[in-house]
Amino acid sequence: MKAAAAFKDWNPSHFLDTAEMTHAFAIGYDWLYASLSPDERAWIRRAIVEKGLEPAFTFYRPKRSWVMVTHNWNQVCNGGIGMGALAIAEDEPERAAEILKGAIESLPRAMKSYAPDGGWNEGPGYWHYATRYNVYFLAGLETALGTDFGLSQIEGFAQAGDFRIDFSSPSGKTFNYADASDNVGPAEEMFWLAKRFKQPVYAWQQLELTKRTQSVHALDLIWFPDSARSPVEARWALSKVYKGVQTAFMRASWTDPNGLWLGVKGGDNKANHSHLDLGTFVLDVFGMRWASDFGPDDYNLPRYFGDKRWTYYRLRTESHNVVVIDGENQDTKAAAPIIEQRFTAGESMVRIDLAAAYPSKLASHFRTVSMTGGKRVTVRDEIRAKAPVDAVWGMVTGADVTLKGNEAVLSMSGREMKARIESPAGAVFAVESTQPPAPQRQNEGTRKLLVRLPGKVETADIRVVLEPVYR
Repeated sequence: MKAAAAFKDWNPSHFLDTAEMTHAFAIGYDWLYASLSPDERAWIRRAIVEKGLEPAFTFYRPKRSWVMVTHNWNQVCNGGIGMGALAIAEDEPERAAEILKGAIESLPRAMKSYAPDGGWNEGPGYWHYATRYNVYFLAGLETALGTDFGLSQIEGFAQAGDFRIDFSSPSGKTFNYADASDNVGPAEEMFWLAKRFKQPVYAWQQLELTKRTQSVHALDLIWFPDSARSPVEARWALSKVYKGVQTAFMRASWTDPNGLWLGVKGGDNKANHSHLDLGTFVLDVFGMRWASDFGPDDYNLPRYFGDKRWTYYRLRTESHNVVVIDGENQDTKAAAPIIEQRFTAGESMVRIDLAAAYPSKLASHFRTVSMTGGKRVTVRDEIRAKAPVDAVWGMVTGADVTLKGNEAVLSMSGREMKARIESPAGAVFAVESTQPPAPQRQNEGTRKLLVRLPGKVETADIRVVLEPVYR
């Protein structure tokens, strides 16, 4: 802390850094307070004020930048700076009051993004980043002031933990759409959410993940749950749609680590950190991922968050498990709603309206993804174009692929999955490389399974069945 306090600043030009450092100093100051000398307390407070709170006023007072956004920057910046204000409020009451007032007014902008059912459109990685700082601040408000000022009652927040559990597969991976990795690690905020909203299934997942990873956070001890209950004990459904983010999850079982699991999305290409991936899906079975999403590329690539974003392979439509039209990207402003769902004992199905993905080329495009009997997945694309188009179905996989016309066998670690084109007649499978030019990240060990039609089409009904080979 002494070394960091001596920094010139905490990088306010990238205010996430400032907020996270302020949060760290707040925790250090509060938890170590009884052991600190008066001099140590003074320089820690001074660092929080000069390098955290004072720079924050340049955002709160004019109400600009992260104060006004609806994504993770809002929660991380408000949460980190708010914790700093709580930590030193007794010595800096006026500064702290102004900061806390600004944070409590600003935070609902982002928290409303959980509505109506707990989903998060920035993907699983930013769900964790945003939610943890959101929870840090709410917990800090409660312990310091005895109230969170009603913030935890904002619509959808009570279900945020549902989304994390559903986007986590039996193989230990997430549906990593947007700029997200596919790893499911512990998330200490799940214990707090479990206690706050009396949801023992949240605690169950966190306990399972801490056991699996042998990784324990200090807050796991502070927020340790009163009880835990598996989704089976709580009678959670195997399939669910999150309407706020137009994303669905289907699974064969809550208890079988080898069971079939599927994530599929419509979504919104305008969402922060989004890729051009409306309609994409991922698929796990036998504890492995067979239909993959690459996740993010290097944030330090030139203008990654600027005008070159849609030139990078991992963010372009072609790297996702969708139908690509004329080799082009989806419309960057498009959104795709889930317009129908059916979940029965024998089948789970969702239907997505993808017409907006290629508004100048397609009159309509509906994708229907179904899981039957917990054993088979069917992906159907019904396309009607305004003029003949080249429509190419694709799925990224880490499996080895053997082709035979309209059939393919995917092999990985001694297990197999069969793919079959049910329609149209004359369509065949092909394989293409997933390697982009340097300096983009290379995608070693992967390839893209394609369905190529006999020629350009004005209408098409593409149906692909993916069937794991059970022994």
